[in-house]
Amino acid sequence: MALQLENLDGRIRNLMLSEIAFDEGRGALYTSRRFTRAGEGEYPMILKDVVVSGGDAELAAKLRAHGCFAETETRHLKSGKISTAKVPVTAAETFAEGEFNRFYLRALCRAAIEDCVNEVMVYRARHSENPRPESEALIGKMVDAKSLLEDLRNNTGVDTCLGLPPGPNSGLSARLPIKN
Repeated sequence: MALQLENLDGRIRNLMLSEIAFDEGRGALYTSRRFTRAGEGEYPMILKDVVVSGGDAELAAKLRAHGCFAETETRHLKSGKISTAKVPVTAAETFAEGEFNRFYLRALCRAAIEDCVNEVMVYRARHSENPRPESEALIGKMVDAKSLLEDLRNNTGVDTCLGLPPGPNSGLSARLPIKN
């Protein structure tokens, strides 16, 4: 199920493209450790193409269609042994949702800052059958846009200091506050 990103419009999409270029320019565009070599090469263009008019579901579909994910991965066991395991069938969806949402959040924060809006509001962008308590606690929380933007830029592909998004598959995102 795709994220329902409330403020995703042309302006936000353009800012997302700008944030992708920012990461590319500093050699920090995050790629999955589960990507094939071809996937690593194709991912930037696929991401930019999808940002123009699609969403996380389209990104996952294109990554899968282009064979960007390996079929197996190497795992290091606690015993010190190495094993080979199948990459989860949901790897493309999990990665696409997380990265599309991160660039959306970065763009949203930039738009908020440009419009002199100090905070963005956390909301559930995708239904969750079993939401984590820590995710539920964030819904409705106001987050400083400048701090969140900096956090997301500095912590690509990993958990952020501010906890947004709160891990893979959380279904949480943020939106501009509703004006009274």
